[in-house]
Amino acid sequence: MQEVMAIHDEVMPKMSKLGKLVAELKTKVDTTETGRQYEAAMKDLQAAHKAMMDWMQGFGDRFDSDEILNGKELTPQKQQWLDEEEEKVKALREQINLSIERAEKLLKK
Repeated sequence: MQEVMAIHDEVMPKMSKLGKLVAELKTKVDTTETGRQYEAAMKDLQAAHKAMMDWMQGFGDRFDSDEILNGKELTPQKQQWLDEEEEKVKALREQINLSIERAEKLLKK
């Protein structure tokens, strides 16, 4: 649980950066080839943001606050879920980091 929450805590502050990058890219979207690249990068950021929100909702549906915050012992079923959630949040971290990296590179051109 601590590792899953550590990854969450690592990527959660990046949500505001996602929003700022989306806003910056949105002003550059047009019908040119470069404009379409900005649009693709913006959609990647939006997808990463939605994935984070969806993951948090799903995680909150599976675990109660005592389990998340206070180390309450998990049932075998919930331990299996936690293992699944760990894989999901690692993939989510990668998606968020890659979408930010792509957008920043594009904006520096």
